[in-house]
Amino acid sequence: MAEENMTLVTGFVLTGLTDLPGLQVPLFLVFLVIYLTTMAGNLGLIFLIWKDPHLHTPMYSFLGSLAFADACSSSSVTPKMFINFLSKNHVIPLFDCLTQFYFLGSSATTECFLLVVMAYDRYAAICNPLLYSVVMSNRLCIQFIGISYFIGFLHSAIHVGLLFRLTFCRTNVIHYFYCEILQLFKISCTDSTLNTLLVFIFSAFIQASTFMTIMVSYTCVLFAILKKKSEKGRRKAFSTCSAHLLSVSLFYGTLFFMYVRPGSGPSEDHNKIYSLFYTIIIPLLNPFLYSLRNKEVISALRRIMKK
Repeated sequence: MAEENMTLVTGFVLTGLTDLPGLQVPLFLVFLVIYLTTMAGNLGLIFLIWKDPHLHTPMYSFLGSLAFADACSSSSVTPKMFINFLSKNHVIPLFDCLTQFYFLGSSATTECFLLVVMAYDRYAAICNPLLYSVVMSNRLCIQFIGISYFIGFLHSAIHVGLLFRLTFCRTNVIHYFYCEILQLFKISCTDSTLNTLLVFIFSAFIQASTFMTIMVSYTCVLFAILKKKSEKGRRKAFSTCSAHLLSVSLFYGTLFFMYVRPGSGPSEDHNKIYSLFYTIIIPLLNPFLYSLRNKEVISALRRIMKK
């Protein structure tokens, strides 16, 4: 599939993080530890929330859904990385490539809307505590989670569907460690201007609208916290919201640099670092950010371990 060859591509070659042979095994071991820790953290948090009745609240339902999205995000990319680290065959079939992007894209979009819902949940709990149980009913909670996942699947499906209008006949080499959509546009022999424009418009709209909603919610929460007379209440609210805001900052920061910055943006090496953050590092950090300083989660873990 040389550059001059007009045969349609049915598979791609992922070059990975680096082509240095001496780094393949060490990187495999590093990312294996990261992946196992990510799965243990996220699936462990889901199990804990499911098992402990004290955590059967809207906030922890949203947190469990976020943990599931993080597990899907990491699992869509990391297993193929393992194969590429230990094998000389870096080929990924076209269908597998599109499937990988679909699940990664849907997980990322779902996470955007779950973070909005979590911010609204904190707003309702802190700004209107007396009406919280009425406002955040179980039915509404399920609807919020369902809508978040539906939008995620739909958004990703639109971009995957539009990929079918492209043909790949120049080269089958993707200089990346997974099937990232902008990298696919680069090797298309069909004009991908429409696809690129739609990715930018959708990404900018989703990220801007969800981020602004989150910021407005937490601004209201901040003012409500400052009005609290109880020092203990202020500490607990700050602890919960600071974990949320740190997660939001990391997630939106990397997505912004990946998909919203203009074409004169960062180099490919920088793009790989941003991608590593939102596909591997953030799913690793999230369960610990939300649980290490959370007394309810720690207490639930102790109760489970005593049984």
